[in-house]
Amino acid sequence: PPSLPEYFVVPSSLADQDLKLYSYSFIGRRMPSWSWNHPNGSALVRMANIKDVLQQRRIDQRICNAITRSHPLRSDVYKSDLDKCLPSIQEIQAAYVKLKQLCVNEPFEETEEKWLSSLENTRWLEYIR
Repeated sequence: PPSLPEYFVVPSSLADQDLKLYSYSFIGRRMPSWSWNHPNGSALVRMANIKDVLQQRRIDQRICNAITRSHPLRSDVYKSDLDKCLPSIQEIQAAYVKLKQLCVNEPFEETEEKWLSSLENTRWLEYIR
């Protein structure tokens, strides 16, 4: 897809043919991409879901093993499913609309005594935290 980066950081233990084969397994053909690294060798790798549930464990394990072998200290991969712990785009947009209404449309003098609770109810601060 045109939104993918031109270059990828790839663990040397993954062969080009593996990457091509695996790319078809990811939703939107979005291969894992290296997003950030720390001087200690830790990395943040973003990875889309794998389409085929039967192949998911094998592909996931192969990629995680390659990432572990690439770490200077051979540290294990820590995975976090951001779909489960972050708000959706729709929730963020709804919170922004509520915040905007609170700040722009409501006269402050009329809502002053409940303004902080109204701000909290938008969930905007929670989401941007």
